[in-house]
Amino acid sequence: MITEIQTERLVLRKMKLSDSDCLFDIWSDPEVTKFMNINSFADKKQAIDMIEFLDKLSLDNKAIRYSIIELESNSIIGTCGYNSVDFSNAKAEIGYDLSKSYWGKGYATEAVRSLLDYAFNTLKFNRIEAKVQPENKSSIKVLQKLNFTFEGTMRMCEKSGDKFNDLTIFSKLISD
Repeated sequence: MITEIQTERLVLRKMKLSDSDCLFDIWSDPEVTKFMNINSFADKKQAIDMIEFLDKLSLDNKAIRYSIIELESNSIIGTCGYNSVDFSNAKAEIGYDLSKSYWGKGYATEAVRSLLDYAFNTLKFNRIEAKVQPENKSSIKVLQKLNFTFEGTMRMCEKSGDKFNDLTIFSKLISD
């Protein structure tokens, strides 16, 4: 899979170990990780471990995660990517997170739009999915802006810490 995607204001670049300090700052913020299936990081080693884990998935063509870099500042402002890739069924699940100071500026929509473009036009995928906790209204707004279809709620399907959470599933088809 491609390791870099450029948009009008962003570069999505495959994560590197050298991104760990910036990503630790993002993933250690409880407001950022509130709806993620990880707890806020307390140690920089956790960011390194996460990048290494995601790199292994990438090498196995099972997923790829990009650091989102704002072109104007050349700063890492979040991450996005394909959480799981299923080439035999031409589909992928996407995910994204942004540093709190970049919320509400259209960056998530811009990044996800570029993931959709690559998945549909280059990888020739048929379906992109996103699973979101129902309380994550901001993430749902991103998906609605991009014309994803709400498919339903998967009840208590994901464990985060010691709690099971519902997830709503949204999809977008190449034909949409």
